[in-house]
Amino acid sequence: MSTTVADVMTRDPITVHPETPLNDAIKILAERRISGLPVINQQSQLVGVISEADLMWQETGVTLPAHIMILDSVIYLENPAKYERDLHKALGQTVGEVMSKEVVTITSEKSLRKAAQTMHDRKVPRLLVVDATGSLIGILTRGDIVRFMASHPGMDA
Repeated sequence: MSTTVADVMTRDPITVHPETPLNDAIKILAERRISGLPVINQQSQLVGVISEADLMWQETGVTLPAHIMILDSVIYLENPAKYERDLHKALGQTVGEVMSKEVVTITSEKSLRKAAQTMHDRKVPRLLVVDATGSLIGILTRGDIVRFMASHPGMDA
């Protein structure tokens, strides 16, 4: 019998809300030694994720987009909207201002093999597990999969 996401995922993960102060989220990540937190709204619907990568903007800052000047006109060589998004992340004070809205989700009945393949293909460290209504019910990390493999040697994921 194939192992499912539900068999391995962490249920009831620690979450934050978009209005959570950024410093509170940073403290949770540091104290719990985790790399990301699901962000949910008041109805428990998944709206994003805040990760260590999102927080790097706070320290690294933002560089102006490459541009050239021709006859007193600025011509951007990169998308200026990306600069605005990056600047917003660097200056953000709440989780909602800094979080990534593009999240990779999976349902609990999917096979662990499918989940691992999705993580590999999408190059993500975690999958957020949602039910049919889009409510967050768990989280599956690479660490969860490795711990499962260690405790079930030879078992097919």
